[in-house]
This record gives sequence, C-alpha cells and structure tokens, in this order.
Amino acid sequence: MHVITFSPLWQTLKDRGITQYDLLNKYEMSRGMLDNLKHNRSITLNTLNDLCNMLDCNITDIIEYKKD
Repeated sequence: MHVITFSPLWQTLKDRGITQYDLLNKYEMSRGMLDNLKHNRSITLNTLNDLCNMLDCNITDIIEYKKD
C-alpha cells in the first residue's frame, strides 16, 4: 500500500512557529481544509501550491510519500 501523508507539514509549521490557530486566522485557511490535512485526506494541487507559497517552502516540506 502507498500512503501520502502531511507529516512534514506539522514539522514545517513547528519550525516556523506557526500554529493551527494561525492557519485559520492569519492565513485564512478553512476549518475543512485543516481537517483534511490533519487526517491525511486528499487536497488539490492548487491547495498544495497555496501552502507552498504561504509557507515559502517546497512540496517535500508539506507531503511525504511512503511505500510499504
């Protein structure tokens, strides 16, 4: 089974001192999107692009691909 997770995102946020509260209020992320990220649900490439721009980071700072 192959799995894509958002584990790196949480470390990237921690390294930058950004909280989930900040994502919702400062960066105006929807609660639904935050919930999708927290539960490793599907997001669009547009959202991934927005996150990279928002956090000034690379895709690998947000997602990780794991192969079993």
